[in-house]
Amino acid sequence: MSVLCGGIEAGGTKFICAVGTGPDDLRAEVKIPTTTPDETLGRAIDFFKEQAGLAAIGVATFGPVDLDPESSTYGFITVTPKPGWSNTDLAGAVRRALDVPVGFDTDVNGAALGESRWGAAQGLDTFIYLTIGTGIGGGGISGGRLLHGLIHPEMGHIRIPHDWERDPFPGVCPYHGDCLEGLATGPALEERWERHSETLPPDHPAWDLEAHYLALALVNLICTLSPRRIVMGGGVMEQQQLFPLIRQKVQELLNEYVQSPEVLDDIEGYIVPPGLGNRSGVLGAIALAQSLTGE
Repeated sequence: MSVLCGGIEAGGTKFICAVGTGPDDLRAEVKIPTTTPDETLGRAIDFFKEQAGLAAIGVATFGPVDLDPESSTYGFITVTPKPGWSNTDLAGAVRRALDVPVGFDTDVNGAALGESRWGAAQGLDTFIYLTIGTGIGGGGISGGRLLHGLIHPEMGHIRIPHDWERDPFPGVCPYHGDCLEGLATGPALEERWERHSETLPPDHPAWDLEAHYLALALVNLICTLSPRRIVMGGGVMEQQQLFPLIRQKVQELLNEYVQSPEVLDDIEGYIVPPGLGNRSGVLGAIALAQSLTGE
């Protein structure tokens, strides 16, 4: 029987905390608005103190973060655009308060781990997970290991061609303006079209442009990381008309250069939604915790 673990999906707008052993066994869950670090972490810790028998807790968080175990700031959110959260010792605060091992990674790497264990990437040793929502982030697994390196992947901040005549919108990223995140997030859609993206009809030109930007990003990632599958989640991707548009544009942009049956003949099975729906992150956090227990 799997050991009982806790998971925190730490997002910029809310923390989702859960306890369980997997997608079919979530025994408690709470959603906490992301306010100040002290208040938000305090409420999360109080939730876990009410749960008995936890073997470990996993934290999958927005970032940037420090993932180097040898660093004095390991487990910290480092310099982040989220007001008040820079230099927050997230993993350390949870570990000290609850006295259990704490697994720590980015939210998107956590979601990738969840999809690998229980979702749309089961059985794959190399794939990427992208979330398209309030921000854009990417994580994944390569050779069976979560993607780490100098820091961690920042796929949302890759630069993509920007046709200023077709799209004069300057972008919303406070660091780079018109990087992928600056052009293709939910806030970018809202600011460009001056209405909430949920109110845009499926045939609105916004979606063709959105698919164009996302397809450009995917082609860059396919050519550099060679993933065996691409899983795309987040609020923007709930617009189901995006998937066929993106798949078509990816094939057009690659122009049969990548001679793989997955891309040429089974693009519907290559670019896919999450198998775990909107629970990839919190289940991935539980999977992070389980990895500390030997599971």
